[in-house]
Amino acid sequence: MSTRRILSIWFPRLGAERLIRLQPFLAGQPLVIIEECQNVQLISSLNGEAQEQGLYLGQLVRDAYAMCPELVAHQRSPMGEQHFLQTLQCWAGKFSPWVGPEGGDALVVDLTGCAHLFGGEQSLMNVIEEGCTDLGLSVLMGLADTRGAAWALAHFAGCTVEVNRSGDAIDQEARATRSRAEKRQKLNRNVTSTSLCTEISNMSRVAESGKTYTALSPLPVASLRLEPSIEAQLVKLGLRCVGDLLGQPRAALARRFGRSLMLRLDQAIGNVPEPVSPVKAPDYFAVRITLPEPIGLVEDMMAGIDRLLPRLCKAIENKGKGARCVALYAHRSDHAVEVIKVRLAQPSYDPRCIRQLLEMKIGEIDAGFGVDMLRLVAIQVEPLHQENMIGYIKTGTSKPVRQNDENMLDNLIGRLGIRVGLDAIQQFHPASSHIPEKSHKVMAAAWSTPYKSLWPTPNNPRPLIMWQPEPVNAIATPQLPDIFRWRGQDLVRLQALGPERIAPEWWLDDPNWRSGVRDYWILDTTDGQRLWLFYGHGGAMSSGWFCHGNFV
Repeated sequence: MSTRRILSIWFPRLGAERLIRLQPFLAGQPLVIIEECQNVQLISSLNGEAQEQGLYLGQLVRDAYAMCPELVAHQRSPMGEQHFLQTLQCWAGKFSPWVGPEGGDALVVDLTGCAHLFGGEQSLMNVIEEGCTDLGLSVLMGLADTRGAAWALAHFAGCTVEVNRSGDAIDQEARATRSRAEKRQKLNRNVTSTSLCTEISNMSRVAESGKTYTALSPLPVASLRLEPSIEAQLVKLGLRCVGDLLGQPRAALARRFGRSLMLRLDQAIGNVPEPVSPVKAPDYFAVRITLPEPIGLVEDMMAGIDRLLPRLCKAIENKGKGARCVALYAHRSDHAVEVIKVRLAQPSYDPRCIRQLLEMKIGEIDAGFGVDMLRLVAIQVEPLHQENMIGYIKTGTSKPVRQNDENMLDNLIGRLGIRVGLDAIQQFHPASSHIPEKSHKVMAAAWSTPYKSLWPTPNNPRPLIMWQPEPVNAIATPQLPDIFRWRGQDLVRLQALGPERIAPEWWLDDPNWRSGVRDYWILDTTDGQRLWLFYGHGGAMSSGWFCHGNFV
């Protein structure tokens, strides 16, 4: 049985180099990615030009600007970095099927039984390094028998441990320990003071099979992925290298530092397994048909869609999902591609519903000299709950069920969305507020469910049409006028119903209600209009009469 081999791929400048890929004009400039931590802006990633200026990770941004006035800073996008790492994970899948993320800037690959396909381990690492160079990414790698050792080699290979003991001076040592101090000084004469190797170069480190102890011994204890507090305690006690820990009694270490230290140590040397769990690839739903002869008629393309849709919908249904956005790619004989996209009001796997929407947009395809391949892709899918799925199952009765009525509404919204866009179709839901214009919520019909209960009715009727209050030319007294002027019309009161007093929401500062308390009247005029008038009692605005709506 072959020995397990784990490769750790670390991208130490992932955030900065991702942004350079998106905005190439930033290349060659000192660039840092900043994030806010406890109301302080710190550097989370930087490129080589910024590092040459003496900047480092975790540095305060204001200090970085003082050191490098021409510095370019951008806010960190954790979601963008996560998606970029997922893309890199898919790219690394060609080296091994077992690839998983490790933190926010590294990948772990189980290369067991795969390295010989690329000419050996060193050849495989050279291929990865060349690929990362082509992608514009800096990379450090580590290869070992365990996951912990591979991570340690990728992050700390080539780094030395700082030795800063107060007793290293000969004149401070007792006579019995001077010889020991002299030996320490000879060993550490060329030691570099650093805790993390930040020099980005070809520093890939390989621990030969069965030599994990030898590879880990000179590395600092930080390479064991310990908590900062435990790491600091170990350094204070003089246990600075992993080799120092390997020579200590395990029981004493466990009593003083807890189980976490022993767990990390055992994972690094292979006593505790640490498997690689690759992230499951997202479901991808696509079908295609290659035509023996190019076609150009709408009827022929719809015939091809009729063959593709059942297969696509069946695959989506088997995953318990529904399509929300479907795209049709028509590959022409001149190698051009025509694309149409349709969005559904609700996720669905019903071929009839999707076909109706595609048929409405199929005329937008320019067939040119003919289409020789059709490809149907579900771009966006969503989980479909059981109560939505049963709407498309035949009940065996001739009487339609309520769920089918809802599906008919969804199909109508989808067809209207093809013409005017789904965002333009809205529906109303009641809201808990006594303010007239706040008594309902406007929601997108495609991303909300209809209100199924009875609509709450106020004690007094409300107008069918409401607008922003418009001034009415009348005597500014609370007494309802007999004659007034509004919108250039001289109107005469016929009858009136009221008043209804509505007070503003005192806990909210609404500019439209700064007029204070309002007395509303339903007023019929002699020319047949029924208006909704109110008298505002001052407040932050002048008092007077206003028209707020119309009972059509």
